[in-house]
Amino acid sequence: MSVTELNLACCAVEAAEGVHLWRVKPEFVAAALAVEPTLHVLVVAGTVTKANADLVRRSYEELPTPRAVVAFGVCTISGGPYWDSYSVVPGIADLIPVDVMVPGCPPQPQDVAEALNSLALRVNA
Repeated sequence: MSVTELNLACCAVEAAEGVHLWRVKPEFVAAALAVEPTLHVLVVAGTVTKANADLVRRSYEELPTPRAVVAFGVCTISGGPYWDSYSVVPGIADLIPVDVMVPGCPPQPQDVAEALNSLALRVNA
């Protein structure tokens, strides 16, 4: 499994730490070892603005298949407290398909690690 991070705002710190946890902690890596290494995951963390919507869409489209998306944090999932702003996309699912949503403001780092682990288990099932 390869993981690409698209760190757009404050949740990025938590997401990056979670990706790090997933890569180094045995309890998170166990399922991934059996996963075909071709699954490509895009972790999007932070507020998606209309200015960077094309970047998000392009990042998804450039991922080789099979691919999956993790939406990390309430701003990524629904626009957060900025949902009604003229410049904010009210949820990443309006742009690209999302496989796992990790709610919170901010979610804990282990939450993204668990999301990646769930993707690994889903692929293995």
